[in-house]
Amino acid sequence: MAPSSTVENYLKAIYQGQSTLVGGGRLVSMGHVAGALGVTPGTATTMVKALAESGLAEYEPYSGVRLTAAGERLAGLVLRRHRLVELFLVQVMGMSWAEVHEEAEQLEHVVSERLIERIDQMLGHPTHDPHGDPIPNQEGAIAARHLENLLTCPVGTPLQVTRVADQDPAFLRFIESNDLKPGRRVEVETRDDAADAVTLRSADARRITIGARAASKLLVEVDSE
Repeated sequence: MAPSSTVENYLKAIYQGQSTLVGGGRLVSMGHVAGALGVTPGTATTMVKALAESGLAEYEPYSGVRLTAAGERLAGLVLRRHRLVELFLVQVMGMSWAEVHEEAEQLEHVVSERLIERIDQMLGHPTHDPHGDPIPNQEGAIAARHLENLLTCPVGTPLQVTRVADQDPAFLRFIESNDLKPGRRVEVETRDDAADAVTLRSADARRITIGARAASKLLVEVDSE
């Protein structure tokens, strides 16, 4: 029996929480899970206990939760459906990259695996969605890849925007208006800690100043070209 949309949402939230763990952290806090899903910590704990009983998660009271291998695979397949749907809506349906996230949130739970594989084939087996998020393979796996953001990357070095780590429509429109979508080339000229600002130079030599918070959500890699 296929997991319910609620189970899938929990698996995805924990999976994405695991990807943000730093400093050797192993467990995602219940507060993080509850916040990601907009529920109370008590509600989240009840659901996580059910996931643990189903063999999809490991739950440690007062510490947090982590997915088992089976849970990670299912979460990866949910993300695969979500990200392929987003790309389809942008490339085929002509929707804005700023408005497809909510649509994909609904469709990821109802689209069949057969249709997803047809979309994957139609789009040429893409590796990333419109926001630069990696698309898991047919087994739900994502290749590990370390990326810097505009606060941690080298200064004065040619870079390429690789991923936008925020799906908020207003933020995505801001990124688009400043020509900072994935694939764009930029260079950090200065960082002003006092002003919480980062000054960039675009490929066409235009200067762009953005706030530190926005800079932290733009993931980049050194441009090898």
